[in-house]
Amino acid sequence: MNNDIIVKFVNANILVNDKAYERIKNHENSNNFADSLIEELTYSDEDFFVLTEEILDQFLKEKDSEDIVVNEEGLKGSTSTENVSLQRKFSSGRPFDFHVIQDTSKKSYTNGEIKDFSSYFKSRFQKLHGFLDKRGELKDHRPINRIRNTEDVVKIIGMVNDIINTKNNHKIIEVEDETGNVNVLVHNENHKLFEKAELIVKDEVIGIIGSKKGKFIIASDIIHPGVPRIDEMSMDFSAVFISDIHIGSSTFLGDAFNKFVKWINMDFGGEEQIKIAQDVKYLVVAGDVVDGIGVYPHQEKELTIKDIYQQYEEAARLFGEVRGDLKIIIAPGNHDAARLAEPQPAISEEYAKSLYELKNVEFISNPGIVSLDGINTLIYHGRSFDDLAMTIKGLSHQESDLIMRELLEKRHLAPIYGERTPLASEFEDHLVIEEIPDVFHTGHVHINAYKKHKGVHMINSGTFQSQTEFQKIYNIMPTCGEVPVLNRGVFKLLKFTN
Repeated sequence: MNNDIIVKFVNANILVNDKAYERIKNHENSNNFADSLIEELTYSDEDFFVLTEEILDQFLKEKDSEDIVVNEEGLKGSTSTENVSLQRKFSSGRPFDFHVIQDTSKKSYTNGEIKDFSSYFKSRFQKLHGFLDKRGELKDHRPINRIRNTEDVVKIIGMVNDIINTKNNHKIIEVEDETGNVNVLVHNENHKLFEKAELIVKDEVIGIIGSKKGKFIIASDIIHPGVPRIDEMSMDFSAVFISDIHIGSSTFLGDAFNKFVKWINMDFGGEEQIKIAQDVKYLVVAGDVVDGIGVYPHQEKELTIKDIYQQYEEAARLFGEVRGDLKIIIAPGNHDAARLAEPQPAISEEYAKSLYELKNVEFISNPGIVSLDGINTLIYHGRSFDDLAMTIKGLSHQESDLIMRELLEKRHLAPIYGERTPLASEFEDHLVIEEIPDVFHTGHVHINAYKKHKGVHMINSGTFQSQTEFQKIYNIMPTCGEVPVLNRGVFKLLKFTN
């Protein structure tokens, strides 16, 4: 026997029978193959004493099928339980490289005083100013109070205070910094620049290049903080993204959610779908786990569970059915038991005690950032989508990926202050996107979306709630029971409704 291979298995406390050993030894890369096999067996939830040919055959079968391309037109297969016990054996017990990068749950220091508002906007301005200051186009920018009328080219960085459409359909953007304010004129005949100006909202921080004419700066360019293109991280696992489950509502799709749980437990679906489920290590939930109580007028008429504690009890029962060898990360939404003002702390243990008792569940704030085996994932429920869809021409709930792109380019999750999205005036603005994530996961609008923007996977995960009366009024058609998966870095959409 090859001594190196023997030592590897002895050190792992695994015996190998002769036939299995011959197969390993004759593999084209026997040492690496042995390492891979030992890793799988070591992290199994069963004690292995002897590696047999049968176990080796199962391992090879799974590895050989990893490159199958899945056409996800829906989970059309019925229950498939063949080899499920072995699949569970190989998938369970793998170590997690999970840690929280940003959680604001215990970082709320605001008292609602005027000085808090001042600190909040100062924090926002300084953070976003820092990104713009690094842009080559804004080299040699000046504070507003140092602008001279004699300068041919003016460069400033400021926060948008107001936006006015003139009678002649030009735009006047009032911007301010810590030294003063100035009006910026965007001429409608500069079509490309005018289109840029259409995307600007109050309270964001932008760069302006132009020329000084009297009391105005005539803009020649508008610059957002922007995001650099990032290298895509490789994934040797799969992650599932859901949101807006709305447990307790009469429109909660319990059958679809139960099918989803059966799939993730490898008890439902065809061969390809079962294989994807086997590979899942993380389940990320971007808010609205339950429907809540008193979220909107007459909500009680649309509830099957009218007690918030019982809603979370039911949530714990449903999530408790999910297999224990994957980690579940839960952030709150505007229907959950957390304060409405963003950033929202994690769902309160007081209301969700039974959910907290699940050993594989982690709770995080909204927004929050976690690392999933090195894949940095920004989780944001998406309440600010309402404001941007109503404010910016061309944006809508139906295409939330366009809104997500704008938030990334603005480097802020809720740039407009004082509209429908309640924002807490913290000493620090925690909604600035300081680090570029690998994955940007949102919900709230109940409509699936996926795009890649400069290397960032932008995912909106739809809903497990059928069309509500409110949505019928506005003709919003939710995408129900459609679950996004990053399957080793490749996006797939699994459908659990007919």
